[in-house]
Amino acid sequence: MAITKDNDPDPFDAIVDAPFDSALSERYLVYAMSTITARSLPDLRDGLKPVHRRLLWAMRQLKLDATGAFKKSARVVGDVIGKYHPHGDSSVYDAMVRLAQDFALRYPLVEGQGNFGNIDGDNAAAYRYTEARLTRTAMRLMAGLEDGTVDFHPTYNGEEEEPEIFPGLFPNLLANGSSGIAVGMATNIPSHNVAEIVDATLLLIDNPAVEHEQLMQVFHGPDLPTGGIVVDSPAAISAAYASGRGAIRVRGRFSTGRDADGNWEETGIEKLGSGQWQLVISEIPYQVQKGKLIEQIAQLIADKKLPILEDVRDESDEQIRLVLVPKSRNIDPDLLKESLFRLTDLENRFGLNLNVLDARRTPGVLGLKLMLQEWVIAQIDILLRRSRHRLEKIAARLELVGGYIIAYLNLDRIIEIIRSEDEPKPVMMAEFELTDRQAEAILNMRLRSLRKLEEMELRKELEELKAEQEELQKLLDNPAKQRTRLKRDLNALRKEYSEDTPLGRRRTTIAEAAPTREFSMDAMIEKEPVTVILSAKGWIRAAKGHLPLDGDFKFKEGDGPAFALHCQTTDKLLVAIDNGRFYTLGADKLPGARGFGEPIRTMVDIDSDAHIVSLVIHKAKGQLLLAANSGRGFAAEMDELLAETRKGRGVVSTKPGVKLAVVREIAAEHDHVAVIGDNRKLVVFALSEVPLLAKGQGVTLQRYKDGGMADVVTIKLEDGLSWTMGGESGRTRTEKDLLPWKVARGAAGRLPPNGFPRDNKF
Repeated sequence: MAITKDNDPDPFDAIVDAPFDSALSERYLVYAMSTITARSLPDLRDGLKPVHRRLLWAMRQLKLDATGAFKKSARVVGDVIGKYHPHGDSSVYDAMVRLAQDFALRYPLVEGQGNFGNIDGDNAAAYRYTEARLTRTAMRLMAGLEDGTVDFHPTYNGEEEEPEIFPGLFPNLLANGSSGIAVGMATNIPSHNVAEIVDATLLLIDNPAVEHEQLMQVFHGPDLPTGGIVVDSPAAISAAYASGRGAIRVRGRFSTGRDADGNWEETGIEKLGSGQWQLVISEIPYQVQKGKLIEQIAQLIADKKLPILEDVRDESDEQIRLVLVPKSRNIDPDLLKESLFRLTDLENRFGLNLNVLDARRTPGVLGLKLMLQEWVIAQIDILLRRSRHRLEKIAARLELVGGYIIAYLNLDRIIEIIRSEDEPKPVMMAEFELTDRQAEAILNMRLRSLRKLEEMELRKELEELKAEQEELQKLLDNPAKQRTRLKRDLNALRKEYSEDTPLGRRRTTIAEAAPTREFSMDAMIEKEPVTVILSAKGWIRAAKGHLPLDGDFKFKEGDGPAFALHCQTTDKLLVAIDNGRFYTLGADKLPGARGFGEPIRTMVDIDSDAHIVSLVIHKAKGQLLLAANSGRGFAAEMDELLAETRKGRGVVSTKPGVKLAVVREIAAEHDHVAVIGDNRKLVVFALSEVPLLAKGQGVTLQRYKDGGMADVVTIKLEDGLSWTMGGESGRTRTEKDLLPWKVARGAAGRLPPNGFPRDNKF
């Protein structure tokens, strides 16, 4: 145990008595600001975070120029963490890898040699296996570091120096974008086209009061490394850049093909012959891993959530090529595309958040115009610092050249002084009024420099330096000249990254998507004819094709037919129960007809004591007449009867002893209702007297003293009432004159026409 000497300070004297919450908040605030300003947010002036800036600076110090040789990535990482960035080697190498990936950065700043990862999501090789050097873009970003354009500060250990920012004219913040999460704030900036950035900047320099909408006419929006299509409207994109926040929808691109008229367009459809076709994806959204996207699509196929798609294949090499095979050639290609956009990451949203550090290291979300204004101010400041630095160099050189010219004009005397004097320097300074630097420079001249030609070259250099000095002074004194110089430099940059160069060509298309069509998983069901058979005991099945409805269908022992109808696999079936509930079944989900089917109660939750009244094909905007055995009823829209869950939908309100008895489809041409009771009384009244309800008991259709309703049907009055005669003749009888039975709704009625069926069924 250490012993404290009497004259040592007591460590407990350093303890500060303060509230814990305030002490914690103060320290946490320091940590938060450190994370914001020194780790997560990019600087507006060069668009870099400290780790990226230190990486590029270390590579420059290693002379890894764009035209030079590659060096091992391990060497670069070692220098960075040893001299400038005392953090983990994996984090530094990961940052370096991202700077080299052309699918992560629009204009890569590092040129990698070896495995630097791929768009599938595979990681780069270890840094001992890869090599790297700077790109031309990175060299342009760092141009001017030796011209006194920026301040340098000591590194973390004080042994080296590093620049605060990079002074190059390349607009890296918008060109390459950035993303990061700090404490309490984040940034997410997409990449953009350099030519468009320059055009917008030139517009702003010419007219500082330019409107945001005018900037957006030349600055169209993101230009992402992986291409794709931005499908938001120009107004939505403009609003996001005006505020600095928003969400931008990006879709993958389908390969080009020929449309029905033989014109090339980005349909993605490849014809295979015999009417077969396949879809081909050639570009995927930014930051979406190709391997994960394929897994996503394959999982949808496996889970049968995308039944119109048969298979997905990856045929990519250097170019992306994802092949999608439809279930059949009759599938609508646009429906398949829309399904992929909705169910996969083939369409995703990029959250725009232009949160950056300005020249005063203050974080803030800036709109496009303010961001460009701040960048222009920073570039003019760099231009002025470069000019002042050059003026200092010119002044120093002019001093020396002036001394050289004095020496040439008095060459014999200079030589004599040097030969005769023990200390020639003070003598020369006194006799020719030379400065210390001039005298020192003359004494250090070589004999071969004493030729006459050298004097002429010095005089020429003197004139050129004075002319340059004069121009630089004018530049410093005239803001208009500063803007003109910046515009000239920007135009030179634009020429290097113009639209007709491989690097400058726009990759992402800005094209507003057509209005979204109504999307439903039901629309992806392949349409096929089926015959649905429902037995008396509730066993249901669907046979392929439209079979005769009076066919000899097999049933379990003790069971028999109840309902049989023709429909399509795309249809919905409405199952009406006597307790007034309606259930919905998809015809495509019914079991096949090889066996006896399956109990309908395994598909929907029907009460054990309830009975099925009717099985009806749902028709959009169609109507049904619903009537209880009590003689009350109403009309209902079929669309209102669809149930989303197994529990169904309660439609007809019933009381003890009252059951839903009849469900009839109302034809468009029908205008009257015919009702007959157990008492064999018939009434006919106008259909308009029956209310259209979504739920309830309805109104009284016919009044009874004893018994209840036997049957109800809708008819067209002028066609009369028809019924099938008994026996094997199959004849149909029609009663045209129904005026004796036509009364107001709710009447008791009278006996039906002679020959009406004895079972009181229409």
